[in-house]
Amino acid sequence: MTKCLVILTWNEIEAVKKLYDKIPVNKYDEVFVIDPGSNDGTIEFFKEKGIEVKIQPKKGRGVAFVMAAEIAKSDLLVFFGPDGNENPDDIEKLFQGLEEGNDIVIASRFMKGARNEEDASLLPLRKWANQIFTLLVNIFFNRTGTYITDTINGFRGIKKDKLKELKLNAEGFAIEFQMTIRALKKRFKIKEIPTIEGERIGGKSKAKSIPTGLKILKVLLQELFSK
Repeated sequence: MTKCLVILTWNEIEAVKKLYDKIPVNKYDEVFVIDPGSNDGTIEFFKEKGIEVKIQPKKGRGVAFVMAAEIAKSDLLVFFGPDGNENPDDIEKLFQGLEEGNDIVIASRFMKGARNEEDASLLPLRKWANQIFTLLVNIFFNRTGTYITDTINGFRGIKKDKLKELKLNAEGFAIEFQMTIRALKKRFKIKEIPTIEGERIGGKSKAKSIPTGLKILKVLLQELFSK
């Protein structure tokens, strides 16, 4: 099976300069960047490295996932965001999980052996919100017998044909949440691997807590009352 690494960026020049050498860009059949129009040098950086950059027609992580499903020629896709949170060493582990026959492999920040960036915080609000949404997904949609510990993390791999089958349409960072729910509905084979989430390098997170939480809640309700 052929492999495609999809790198998702938006004004991440400080991080990509530090992380680029750790990203195994020469190991896979296909590698490209999807970007909504960075203006900090991120696009130029990757082009100088010989990595093709695809420009999104509009901003949004949801747009990037759907775009990747249409563009990629490979059988297996792994999505990676080079902002410091996601560990490049886990890219190959995600591909391996797909090669083992799983339909989706998620890098979990909450399973045994993993670490979430808020673990040292006295009030890890985003972590708690993630875990509440994950609990609800398991209660309402999971009939596999194996608890999914991180339904939201976008650092994941999926078979391209399965990605297209899901017909995703959620906006922004809710796209991965919708992917997990619809995969559970279809009884896709899902595997998780523990990941150590690092500290973000440069800038602020693009996932604003309240707007993202509302989009995730909207997806949960839509999926709960749809077939």
